[in-house]
Amino acid sequence: MARLPGAPRSRGGSPGPSAALPALDGAFLLSPLGGLMVAQIVLGLLVWALIADTTYYLHAAYVWVMFVSIFLWIVTVLFLVTYLLQLQLKFSVIPWPLVLMIFNAVATVLYISAFVTCSAAVQPTSWRQWDLNRRAAASFFAGIAMITYVASTFFSFRAWKGLGSNAATSQVTDRA
Repeated sequence: MARLPGAPRSRGGSPGPSAALPALDGAFLLSPLGGLMVAQIVLGLLVWALIADTTYYLHAAYVWVMFVSIFLWIVTVLFLVTYLLQLQLKFSVIPWPLVLMIFNAVATVLYISAFVTCSAAVQPTSWRQWDLNRRAAASFFAGIAMITYVASTFFSFRAWKGLGSNAATSQVTDRA
């Protein structure tokens, strides 16, 4: 049976594969904030994996470093998934650039404390040499993670103020 030119199409049958899965935003990974989030996830994973492989529970300082690295790793993964799946567009009431800036600023302060704590707790006279090496490596990666959170704070501040354009801010402001 022929369809009229202006008549709507029926939606019979099963939806296509594109309707089931949300579109991934590959442009976000190429933005400074997206690239830094991926680096933070990798570095945070290295920090808590290296600390977890030692006898960290004997030292309260390393328990703090574990808390900071695991907590920020989980929240950063959630933010990355949110931006990759473009879920922030569904919750346009939330000021995402401001939320991301506040998160990055808090994460910077927490990672500064974790880096200082982890570095100060490394004892070169440790009787377990493998613990010393892992703790020193964790201190190094915590320092690099701290630097990436500082850079993310800078870029998210610029996005919040509207000084630069990136994938994270253009998605929120274009549709709001």
